Amino acid sequence: MQSLRWVVVLLAVLEGSWLAFDGGRALVVGEYVTPSSGSHAGQLGPWSKVVGAVGIEPRSTLMKSIHLVLGLALLVMAVCFAFRLPWAWGGMIVCAALSLWYLPFGTILGLLQIVVLLLPALRGGGA
Repeated sequence: MQSLRWVVVLLAVLEGSWLAFDGGRALVVGEYVTPSSGSHAGQLGPWSKVVGAVGIEPRSTLMKSIHLVLGLALLVMAVCFAFRLPWAWGGMIVCAALSLWYLPFGTILGLLQIVVLLLPALRGGGA
């Protein structure tokens, strides 16, 4: 189904755009987008605890670069998937799986992408 393909593309573009923007901005400006007021002012999201638990400093250049590279990869895969390149289905699955650490935004969008990609209509790049 064509509409399912576009759901995957839309989800990947939303997630990829944000990750690329936030990571690129953090590399240039030095800081991610965070709330400027309220009880969570200046705090990173729940994803920072996940990456911190595996030994990556959330505000490090490495993590900012991971944001940027994964975001760009999602955008490239979305375009390739939209153009029905034969290997793009697998690339979309990999990118969606790699985004699951980004709680809660990336986890939700990544899971949705994986579920839709595994539907019989799209499995293996069909439709």
